[in-house]
Amino acid sequence: MEKFIINGGKKLEGKVEIESAKNAVLPIMAGAILTDEEVIIRKCPKIADVFNMIKILESLGVKVLWQENNLLINACTINKAEISKNLTEALRSSIFMLGGLLSRFNKAKISFPGGCKIGKRPVDIHIEGLQKLGVSVEETEEDLICAVDKVKNEKVCLRFPSVGATINLIFASIFCNGSVELINVAREPEIVNLIDFLNSLGAKIYGGGSSKIVIKGVKKLHGGEFTPIFDRIEADTFVFATIMTGGKLEIYNSFYKNIYSLRNKFFNNTCKVGYKNGIICIKADCSFKGIKISTGPYPNFPTDLQSQLTTLCAVANGNSVIKETVFENRFLYVEELKKLGAKIKVNNNTAFVKGVKKLVGEEVNATDLRGGVSLILAGLVAEGQTNINNIYHIQRGYANIENKFSMLGANIKKEFIT
Repeated sequence: MEKFIINGGKKLEGKVEIESAKNAVLPIMAGAILTDEEVIIRKCPKIADVFNMIKILESLGVKVLWQENNLLINACTINKAEISKNLTEALRSSIFMLGGLLSRFNKAKISFPGGCKIGKRPVDIHIEGLQKLGVSVEETEEDLICAVDKVKNEKVCLRFPSVGATINLIFASIFCNGSVELINVAREPEIVNLIDFLNSLGAKIYGGGSSKIVIKGVKKLHGGEFTPIFDRIEADTFVFATIMTGGKLEIYNSFYKNIYSLRNKFFNNTCKVGYKNGIICIKADCSFKGIKISTGPYPNFPTDLQSQLTTLCAVANGNSVIKETVFENRFLYVEELKKLGAKIKVNNNTAFVKGVKKLVGEEVNATDLRGGVSLILAGLVAEGQTNINNIYHIQRGYANIENKFSMLGANIKKEFIT
């Protein structure tokens, strides 16, 4: 077990490089089983979720090898269409394997996925979509058991633009005879990136980034090399940290258009921002004013940034109202923030935040990935020492985050708990 120890009060200043997006890499890893040729994922982040997905792939007989920061996946030896509970319970993204296994084996058995305890996150939208494509689905207490001879040429309209369901339906439709239309799909940049990856292997998928995707079936996919997009959530986490500390930061390896949900709400509120040649330059003055905002599917404000935003609002000037519309338990971290002196009341799916002049260091526990990183942000501005336990949650999605903040002038270190 490890913990972070932070002594707050330091302004962040310098340069930071953003990793490839966790939410892009994991679907791409799952999609690599659709071909029996080698796939190389360049600049793959060495985070816990990636290593958990590697365990799943290897359990299926897939060959996986690191070459420095590149991940080589070869599914020519895949020999199994079943994933056990001990592998799925650690990784929500294990559900992405379902559609690919159906395409490779015409069957799949997968235990229900785990991951952060931020809400129920049911797979009913996945099941409804697959059934419309002609997949038979049996649910047991622990498993989903699916089978199909050939998916139907259908129009499938999702009742909610679920990222996971969109991914599985794309995977399941890759080798259809004819075409499949998916309507009201997820529009996230990571979905667009997945489609770019699959098309680079020979798929014929159209409409990425819009609400309708058309998949024209192909006979097979070939291998290839691909570099995922950079992580907009990590980039925005550093944006919020800069705003909170009144710092000055250059963010490398990011795309300004992918953080545009922040532009009007934040950049004009408290800081000056420039963008040139892939570098975002931020200068903040600690004068952030309270806001009112709701999370929602892309292009709305992302749920994965909600906890970081709430933490920012905890030290803002004035009051804020943050409504969470995606996951019902996403406010679990609030009780930990309150230990540091934050004034937050949660009523159902809405947090009412009264900004305070200062937070004070205390012992806190990370409850999930994004809630955990919000405690780092709080520790950066808190007076005294903040100790964060259960940091394995944070390490699921952020590579060497303590080193990155240290390079920017923060007083943060990782220690083993004895």
